[in-house]
Amino acid sequence: MTSNSFTSTVLRDARRIVVKVGSSLVTNEGRGLDEQAIGEWCRQLAALVRDGREVVMVSSGAIAEGMKRLGWTSRPKEVNELQAAAAVGQMGLAQIYETKLRENGLGSAQVLLTHADLADRERYLNGRSTLLTLLGLGVLPVINENDTVVNDEIKFGDNDTLGALVANLVEADALVILTDQKGLYTADPRKDPAATFVHEAQAGDPALEAMAGGAGSSIGRGGMITKILAAKRAAASGASTVIAWGREPDALLRLAAGESIGTLLVAQTAKHQARKRWMADHLQMRGSVTVDAGAAAKVRGEGKSLLPIGMTAVEGDFSRGDVIAIRDPQGLELARGLANYSSAEARLLCRKPSSEFERLLGYAAEPEMVHRDNLVLTRTAG
Repeated sequence: MTSNSFTSTVLRDARRIVVKVGSSLVTNEGRGLDEQAIGEWCRQLAALVRDGREVVMVSSGAIAEGMKRLGWTSRPKEVNELQAAAAVGQMGLAQIYETKLRENGLGSAQVLLTHADLADRERYLNGRSTLLTLLGLGVLPVINENDTVVNDEIKFGDNDTLGALVANLVEADALVILTDQKGLYTADPRKDPAATFVHEAQAGDPALEAMAGGAGSSIGRGGMITKILAAKRAAASGASTVIAWGREPDALLRLAAGESIGTLLVAQTAKHQARKRWMADHLQMRGSVTVDAGAAAKVRGEGKSLLPIGMTAVEGDFSRGDVIAIRDPQGLELARGLANYSSAEARLLCRKPSSEFERLLGYAAEPEMVHRDNLVLTRTAG
C-alpha cells in the first residue's frame, strides 16, 4: 500500500483528531506569539469542526511566551522561574487562541493538565469526561501542560508526550504533530546530506528511534525522538500519527482531505480493538457489580451503558476509574469497564434512578455506573 492510500484512509476518515503544535512555531522561535500563524491554524481547526470532526488542540508556548514578556533571552534552569514564566505566558496563550477561534465562529476552552492527572485513575476519568463534554458542545479544547505546578515534567517533559496521552484519553483516531521540520528523516538532514525523508512507517518500529536525534531548539524541550515516542504511545490506543511542518499551507485541511504530507506513522491496532484488548486483559480488577436480568440483556444484547438502577450487589473495594467486572444474576462475568463511582458510592446507588443521585451522594455526576464507551463484553452468549 502506498503512502497516499494510507493517508487517505487514516486521516481522511478520522473523526476525532488531536493536533499538537510546538513552542518554536507558536512563538516564532521565541520572538513572541505568532498571531498570524495561530490565526491560520485556528481557521483550519474551525473548518474541520464545521466538517463534522471533533478536534482537540495541544499547544506549547506558555513558557516561551512568558520568557518573552519577562524579557528573558535564555530558558532559565530554576523550576520556580520556569513556573513563573508559564504563569505569565499562559495568559497570552489562552487569550490569542480564544480570540482567533472566536473570529472563526468557534468556542474554546482552556484545559491545563499534568502527567499526574492522567496517571491517577479518578482524575483521568474526570479529564476524559470534561473533554468529551466540551467536544459534544462543539467547543474546541486548547490543552497545555500545567507548567505552573509541575516539577520533573517541566524539566524533562514535552508536549509531544502530552499530545499522545490526550489522544489516548479521548480515543482519538489520529494525532497530528505540527513541528518546524518537514517530518522524519533517516538522519538529521542538518548534519547528514545523505539523509532521506521517511514518508511512511509503522508506529513503534525500533528503527525509527535510531533515526531520531535530540532536542531541536533552545525554545522547546522536544525533538524528533519525542515525536517518535509519542507516536508509539498514541498507537497503543489505535491512533496513527502524522508529523508535519506547521507552516505548510493548509496542512490540516489537506491532511484531512487525504493528501500525503509529512511522515505518517501508522498504528497497527484499530482504535476500538486496542481499547477492548486493554480492558479485557486488565488483571487488576478491584471489584465487581452484579446486575439483574434486564440490565444484563441491555449490556450484552444492546450494547447499552450500565445504569445503577439495574445493579443488585457490589463486591470489592474500588475507586472511580478502576476496571470492574459486570456479572449477570448467575454470577458469571459478562463485561468489564471503568467505574464512574467508587464501591461505597455504588452500594448507595444500587436500584436507584439517576434522579436520586444528588440526594444520596451530595452531588450529581454521570447517570451511568459504566458508560458504554468504557465497557467491553467478555461474554456475549447467555
